[in-house]
Amino acid sequence: MAIITTTTVRFTDGTSPTFFSSASTKAYNLHFLYSNSTQRLTNPKFGIGGKLKVTVNPYSYTEEVRPEERKSLTDFLTEAGDFVNSDGGDGGPPRWFSPLECGARAPESPLLLYLPGIDGTGLGLIRQHKRLGEIFDIWCLHFPVKDRTPARDIGKLIEKTVRSEHYRFPNRPIYIVGESIGASLALDVAASNPDIDLVLILANPVTRFNNLMLQPVLALLEILPDGVPGLITENFGFYQEMFETMLNENDAAQMGRGLLGDFFATSSNLPTLIRIFPKDTLLWKLQLLKSASASANSQMDTVNAQTLILLSGRDQWLMNKEDIERLRGALPRCEVRELENNGQFLFLEDGVDLVSIIKRAYYYRRGKSLDYISDYILPTPFEFKEYEESQRLLTAVTSPVFLSTLKNGAVVRSLAGIPSEGPVLYVGNHMLLGMELHAIALHFLKERNILLRGLAHPLMFTKKTGSKLPDMQLYDLFRIIGAVPVSGMNFYKLLRSKAHVALYPGGVREALHRKGEEYKLFWPEHSEFVRIASKFGAKIIPFGVVGEDDLCEMVLDYDDQMKIPFLKNLIEEITQDSVNLRNDEEGELGKQDLHLPGIVPKIPGRFYAYFGKPIDTEGREKELNNKEKAHEVYLQVKSEVERCMNYLKIKRETDPYRNILPRSLYYLTHGFSSQIPTFDLRNH
Repeated sequence: MAIITTTTVRFTDGTSPTFFSSASTKAYNLHFLYSNSTQRLTNPKFGIGGKLKVTVNPYSYTEEVRPEERKSLTDFLTEAGDFVNSDGGDGGPPRWFSPLECGARAPESPLLLYLPGIDGTGLGLIRQHKRLGEIFDIWCLHFPVKDRTPARDIGKLIEKTVRSEHYRFPNRPIYIVGESIGASLALDVAASNPDIDLVLILANPVTRFNNLMLQPVLALLEILPDGVPGLITENFGFYQEMFETMLNENDAAQMGRGLLGDFFATSSNLPTLIRIFPKDTLLWKLQLLKSASASANSQMDTVNAQTLILLSGRDQWLMNKEDIERLRGALPRCEVRELENNGQFLFLEDGVDLVSIIKRAYYYRRGKSLDYISDYILPTPFEFKEYEESQRLLTAVTSPVFLSTLKNGAVVRSLAGIPSEGPVLYVGNHMLLGMELHAIALHFLKERNILLRGLAHPLMFTKKTGSKLPDMQLYDLFRIIGAVPVSGMNFYKLLRSKAHVALYPGGVREALHRKGEEYKLFWPEHSEFVRIASKFGAKIIPFGVVGEDDLCEMVLDYDDQMKIPFLKNLIEEITQDSVNLRNDEEGELGKQDLHLPGIVPKIPGRFYAYFGKPIDTEGREKELNNKEKAHEVYLQVKSEVERCMNYLKIKRETDPYRNILPRSLYYLTHGFSSQIPTFDLRNH
């Protein structure tokens, strides 16, 4: 057993790690460490389940918010050097460790096993430890420099750990994060254990080794003298030049800025790198990568694990896109995400936050299936800032006006009329393409610290392999802000959890309306939302939004596109790949065909949203359980939505700042942070 006093970890060669503090040599077992810390729970402001429990709104002023301070590449190299020193003459075996900074996790957090890449230190997540440690129990695998354990035996070690932890917590998933070699090992373990609930997160996986790239590297290593560490340190420039001449121009460029280039950028990193990669170790690692990838490739058809593949956009010297497409097709539950501006060492680079990636992909769960309500994790202030910045242009162009209704019936320009406590159900109309969604969700959090959970079309959450539906990353912003697939069960759970819920009865037909249908409702004849709301005493707030006709003009609608053969075929194909939520409806209400309307921009006008007076259902469950009574309230809500829209359409005619030109002048004279006036509310 080896102890490292500078990295706040303790190794074990068993199936579970133990820990110690760098300030003490006292060891702590997992139970003692976890149960005796008063700072282990996830911050309740941004915790799991989506409930805000603070009085100060962390989303109000995000201008000065910065991402959490994380360890640097220098820290990685320093701690990696300490790991190598601690190994001494120890040649193995591989062993698990868990950094103490990963101990601050929430209850019932799933286990996350990290399988390192070619460096083998197990420190590849060092910049991610703090955030991952809030929602996972993290164990990292370390390969001593002189370890020569075959790939098959490493796989058995990982499998032993997986089976042991699955036995302890059979209802929790086990996450495996792997890079290059680690990704191949993860796939190998998943293939051998299809009965265990595994979630794989694979960074730049290698499942078919690129021999054209391998041979020059092996040739280079074979000709280097045994005294290579000292020679490289003294003659780095010479060996770098020789290395580049042995490769063609493209290969050298890829490898130079990829796997090796990032670390060889400064000569100060050389001593540590040489200790991590002595000649025989690097040769063994490359052969291990080849062996592990071949094993994983041979068993690919038996992998049943949910899989998220993360690809570097800049460095693909160990794999190619054909391999990834083959991998995507072979794995039944696989999503691929490309990080275009990042290199080979994804988790060590600036701007890569694994927790945010997991949240955006909706890959975090603590049970056998994803619970969109209880497993949801609130955005941090920095994540909200990124979300806000993504909408900054649209916000600046449309200058949204938000109105709400107080208990006395007065209309105010704010969300003061919105109840603080849930459950609250907001029922309104869709503008074209749902362009109002982000503005409303953003404003609710920024002004009132209220997370508005929108019931959204399932196409934002699932996609069949080979489908022509948009890539899942297109909907990341909806998911990070709490969107939920529309279903009766999710609706029920949201109200039961006292959430603020946005419902659009018009659905796809309303969001993808035709020419001349800008403010026409396409609601079903009957709906159950009133009766379900009454079961939990939810307040129902009707609202209307207008402004799309001041932003764009439709030139090619659904009817036009269905007359064009190739567009008709495309519409039918993508509609077939999606879920039709209105199978029981006839006529126009049942037309849920997916398409992208052809629009041209106008000189921008303004968005307006008006939230009417709440309709209280508390104490009316028995009354509203009657279908006729519930239908009366349903028609009342629909009528109120139409009234809100009509009110806005009339009042905006008197808004002197409806057009972007006077608004721009106002910004120039009063400052860009000022609130632009609107129409007079006194004549309501």
